[in-house]
Amino acid sequence: MPAIELKNVSKLFGPYTACEDVNLAIAEGEFVTLLGASGCGKTTTLNMVAGLEDVTSGDILMNGKRVNDLSPVERDVAMVFQNYALYPHMTVARNIGFTLKMRGLDPQEIKTRVEKVAAALELSTMLDRLPSQLSGGQQQRVAIGRALVREPKTFLFDEPFSNLDAGLRMKMRAEVKELHQRLGVTSIFVTHDQEEAMSISDRIAVMNLGRIEQLGTPEEIYAQPATRYVATFIGSPRIELAPGEITDAGSVKIGSITIPLSRRLKPGTKVELGIRPEHVRLGEAGIPATVRLVQPVGPSTHVTLDWEGGVLMASLPGFVRLSPGARTRAALDPDHLLIFERQQP
Repeated sequence: MPAIELKNVSKLFGPYTACEDVNLAIAEGEFVTLLGASGCGKTTTLNMVAGLEDVTSGDILMNGKRVNDLSPVERDVAMVFQNYALYPHMTVARNIGFTLKMRGLDPQEIKTRVEKVAAALELSTMLDRLPSQLSGGQQQRVAIGRALVREPKTFLFDEPFSNLDAGLRMKMRAEVKELHQRLGVTSIFVTHDQEEAMSISDRIAVMNLGRIEQLGTPEEIYAQPATRYVATFIGSPRIELAPGEITDAGSVKIGSITIPLSRRLKPGTKVELGIRPEHVRLGEAGIPATVRLVQPVGPSTHVTLDWEGGVLMASLPGFVRLSPGARTRAALDPDHLLIFERQQP
């Protein structure tokens, strides 16, 4: 039985459809991320699970029980927000223990649980400080501690690291992943950051226009994108797509260039061909191309190429000596080519 299950869940705000026919089953102890661009419905979906938004149609179940009409407290979920939402006049200890105090727990029990959570989050030396005396990362850990101290059945994270700088984001997502590995609490995480989703999740639900386009492991989402949208949304540098047509020989023809495929498709099918930048190699073999832009980024170099099919990206290891305008050839691995059928106008 799934710990959390959404069955045909939709949410309308007047004439606007925020979520449409969302189906999702999350196992006990699983960490699932809702990933997508702004306005795709991921936060609305999270809010419906939390009970902060009503469901227009469909059902939300927790451990097999329908919870559509239950309050957030009755659902036993803890939510970590983007803006921390700490009480500025309260110390770290009081912030973490506030929800326990509101529940009427014994002061000694509150103290014990707060100290235990503070130790797990490396906040023990900061319990007497105010939020204004903490860094952004420390404040976020306090917000996580406040959720953790309740010992809920489910954690819900709404873009909790988006206000942090790049270094802190990496540190915090490592801490959250380690915390999840220790505790095994069922978690739903919302983000627009694909790298964040890939690094932290057991499975990822990629959302677009209020629907889940694909649900799978990070590896499945990256290597086997189910739709054109998923292929272009996941990956950095992003994949480039070129329009073509399947030939009788089991290849794809793009302009005057014929590229062999590792699988046969129906001849005459209008398709778009794509390949991840790390699967492009430059040298004396492959399709003719011209260097447009060279971008060294430390461990690799991103090269933008012009070719008959449009634009192609190559991500090459180390520093590469190429100049804009240089002629080269790009070898494409047939086993890593992605093919998407073109929608007819």
